[in-house]
Amino acid sequence: MLQVLACGVVLFPGLFFIFRRVLPCVFARWTDADVVLVSERLVSSIHAVMATTAGIIVVSACSGNVMTDRYWLATYFVIWYGVPYMTYDIYAMYLSHYYRFRVKGHEEYKEHSLTTVNSFIRREFLLVLHHIALLTILLPVTLFFRRDQGDYFIGCLFLTELSTPFVSLGKILIQLGMQDCWVHKANGGMVLLSFFLCRIALFPYMYWAYGRHYGIPVYGVPFHLTLSVNLGNLCILAPQVYWFVLLCRKGWRLYQRQRGSASGSQDSSPLPPSTSSFSSLMDNQSMGDH
Repeated sequence: MLQVLACGVVLFPGLFFIFRRVLPCVFARWTDADVVLVSERLVSSIHAVMATTAGIIVVSACSGNVMTDRYWLATYFVIWYGVPYMTYDIYAMYLSHYYRFRVKGHEEYKEHSLTTVNSFIRREFLLVLHHIALLTILLPVTLFFRRDQGDYFIGCLFLTELSTPFVSLGKILIQLGMQDCWVHKANGGMVLLSFFLCRIALFPYMYWAYGRHYGIPVYGVPFHLTLSVNLGNLCILAPQVYWFVLLCRKGWRLYQRQRGSASGSQDSSPLPPSTSSFSSLMDNQSMGDH
């Protein structure tokens, strides 16, 4: 067990370390902030692919009886890779925050301190809370409180990571200066679609699947579940809805601004190409992609 746990403990920090050493050799002009950001995104994408694959396997294996069917990966993926990744990712997010403000010339970011840690927690409070909630809610539920039932729903929760590679790809394309290409625009659409389906619509689907198993209408499922289960789902769902609404609102405003710039250019001298409606948003907003 300890050897397998060490796989996750070593894998994600190890990949992060490798990317931080390799990327400056390929992109010599990148700053430390650029390297750390892209390294973090690449590791996040790798974990997301692993989690999504595990989710597909578990859901497929347990689709016969969503309550009692078992598959070992539902529990052990959380222990082997989920917990180590969430713990590592808090540190990686802090490093990204630290180097981003250090490159901007903030005096307090000349070295690590309690001030920089406090600033990170304040600025990324919702993301940090999201990670801590997964560690303190999903882990105990997976290991102790579900009485060897519901592997199917644990597999569904793994599928929430499907949107992460698209979010990460958007930020990497921006970093490469490709925010005006069709790939970035298509990826922006995939961000919205995958985020909505796998981080928001997935929760009503799980309630529907539970209700179908017991012959209960979906609106009656919350009353059939315990308060702790409903609160746990709400704690995971609420920030996803917030991030999705924020994404849509900012994306729409930037799209309107782009249209205004394009129409203005027809009546005046040509303007430089504007960034796509998702560029600034994906560059500045984390959107809960961890």
